[in-house]
Amino acid sequence: MLFFWSLVVDGVLAGAIYALIALGFVVVYKASGAINFALGEWALLGSRMTATGVHAMGLGLTAAVASASVGMVAVALAFNRLVLRPMVGRPLLSVIMVTLGFGALIRGLTPLAFGAMPAAIPFPAPPAPLEMWGVPVAAERLASAVIAVLCIALVGGLFRFTRTGLALRAIADDRQIAMAMGIDVHRHVSLAWAMLGAISVVTGALWTITSGGAFGVVIVGLKVFPILIIGGLDSIPGVLVGAALVGVLESLAAGYLDPLVGGGFSSIASYLVLIAVLFARPYGLFGRPQVERV
Repeated sequence: MLFFWSLVVDGVLAGAIYALIALGFVVVYKASGAINFALGEWALLGSRMTATGVHAMGLGLTAAVASASVGMVAVALAFNRLVLRPMVGRPLLSVIMVTLGFGALIRGLTPLAFGAMPAAIPFPAPPAPLEMWGVPVAAERLASAVIAVLCIALVGGLFRFTRTGLALRAIADDRQIAMAMGIDVHRHVSLAWAMLGAISVVTGALWTITSGGAFGVVIVGLKVFPILIIGGLDSIPGVLVGAALVGVLESLAAGYLDPLVGGGFSSIASYLVLIAVLFARPYGLFGRPQVERV
């Protein structure tokens, strides 16, 4: 029974990091309607910027994350202004291809820009595991999950309790009406992309701390899409529930099924659930069905 609960706790902790990067996707999607398929590459770039701040500039972890966030926010704003804004009104597929192309560009340029720099990000945590209700938990995994949850709460609070969050929610409901009410849509869409840039840094750093550096960070982007479809593309609560479900499912599959089938089943388990959800509820567990009159 201890083994089962260890897997569940490990899955929930991993799900907290999944939820954070998925939240960045939802923020951008709700504000601009853009589907960014390069989430893993954004997290990779944020991670390598953070590692550069630690190893090349001698910064502490907090300062390195802050400096990397400034850099990624600049990248996000430039991408939105120079690439996406001229594509307003173009087919959705065109926007998707642009995000995929930008992700490929990041993958190609990152080794050239950061190849000689160590990818690991040190984290000040005790080497001995902690115990939660008798379940051993690595200190860096617990701390990373707590940081991810705090970031999610911060973004949720911004959406719920500030005028900026109210404007973003209005844009998500109906962009034309929001513009008629005097909301500066372009400014708020830029803010959403800036939030994605900062979230990418935190997610990339946390994933590197808990799972290693190098190009393995890109994997976190692939794990996010089942979460988004299961929870709902436009639902922040759905992202949280979907991330927890996927994290626990992957952990249980890795612990119980991978040894039986020779490994690898945990990597596809969430996609099998994704297919089942698409058959039952194509818009996700918490997503809103969109009915169009034709």
